Amino acid sequence: MHPVLLSLLLGITAAAADVFGGTIVVKRNWDSSYLKYFVALGAGFMLATAVLEIVPASLRLRQRDAPLLILAGYLVTHFFEHTVTPHFHFGEEIHAEQFVAAHKGYSVLVGLVIHTLFDGIAIASGFIVSNWLGWVIFLAVFLHKIPEGFTIASVMMASGRSKRTACAASLLLGIATFIGVLTMVILRRDVGIGLPLSGGVTIYVAASDLMPEVNREPGGKMALVVLLGVAVFFLLDRLVH
Repeated sequence: MHPVLLSLLLGITAAAADVFGGTIVVKRNWDSSYLKYFVALGAGFMLATAVLEIVPASLRLRQRDAPLLILAGYLVTHFFEHTVTPHFHFGEEIHAEQFVAAHKGYSVLVGLVIHTLFDGIAIASGFIVSNWLGWVIFLAVFLHKIPEGFTIASVMMASGRSKRTACAASLLLGIATFIGVLTMVILRRDVGIGLPLSGGVTIYVAASDLMPEVNREPGGKMALVVLLGVAVFFLLDRLVH
């Protein structure tokens, strides 16, 4: 299958995972405690993918300024999370009293839309470089998509919005993911910019968003799940390469 078509199809799949995560909250047919394992597994897999695949591939594409672009991706995400969505982290959406004001729910939505846009850019950038890189980035993104959809739907409902609005918010995240894929497909000649930028975003999400949530859990079980995520990456690398 052509890499462009494959990235579009997997972009739709990743977007559907956002919607599924939102549906979990609205339908209340999933034990939310399981989501922490998705977070931990995704954190390990994403970190390994970013450090061992995205960064080296970015350096091969733009040896001189790739580190600057990676740093820019990291800092842009940091900026939006601390201005548009200040003091928000994965997991806090369950405390309704923190989201009484409706505008807080929408500020979180804006921040996550920016993040999911780069999810799509990362997927398409990976497939433009190689099928292997595209697949591992897709898996890294997919693993945190369900918790992401769960998060935004929970935030919207905690801020007083309806179930329909909560579903619409998770759908918007999915749409933003696909727009990111489509943008990179159209601008595929600029993959040398898109890949390192999305690499910086991936590092931020894995190390600064997901890992702190993992560290909140007592005991060593969650740390082992993070290591399992890294191990899955190495297993795939071994099987494919």
